[in-house]
Amino acid sequence: MEDKRQRARVQGGWASQGNSRMTPCTAFRDPSARNQAFANSAPSRFQREADPSKRQFVFKAPEEVVCKVPEPRLIEKQGLYEISTLPSGVSKIHLIPGFISLSEADWMFDQLFHEIPWRQRTHVRHDQSYDEPRLTAWYGKLPYTYSRLEMQANPDWHPLLAMLKDLIEDFTKNTFNSLLCNLYRNEKDSVDWHSDDEPTLGKNPIIASLSFGATRMFEMRKKPLPVSL
Repeated sequence: MEDKRQRARVQGGWASQGNSRMTPCTAFRDPSARNQAFANSAPSRFQREADPSKRQFVFKAPEEVVCKVPEPRLIEKQGLYEISTLPSGVSKIHLIPGFISLSEADWMFDQLFHEIPWRQRTHVRHDQSYDEPRLTAWYGKLPYTYSRLEMQANPDWHPLLAMLKDLIEDFTKNTFNSLLCNLYRNEKDSVDWHSDDEPTLGKNPIIASLSFGATRMFEMRKKPLPVSL
């Protein structure tokens, strides 16, 4: 079993409608000074343009950003952490290493590995198709759509997944209505950056993620706010 745990990894993300959500932060620049300087120096439409050989170009450093990208932060110990703050919103993560004991996790991994109806789905982008670099399975009363790929409703939960769902709900005091399982068969499998903000998950979904098998880095980052001019 140890060899198998090193080769593959099963991850599940439970979704629930809640009040907490990772909110984005971005940088805005103030172009007013540059625009004013351009307006003052721009020739009138009735003026003849200056001799091109006598033009002068002056370098101006970009204005300082309002919000800088935070330094990467590594979280390894159990606890509740605040990972983003105002003005973009407050987001928290509760990390619980060993939520399932190692001995239990081994046999759970083996059951999920062999009994979940894993599928590799195909995406189409720019008229070209490609296979997802992982296997997936969806559980929930409603269909689930991401990246224009729809997964059909599947209310028939595997008994082990239903037991884990009850365990997570009892601990978090939240109700979860769906589950996306991901199987990373080796170190080449992965999942791209994503937001978990599909409409079927609700306005402010709460996500609980439980992993079995080989250890990997779980990365999160802020999604930039839309820039308005």
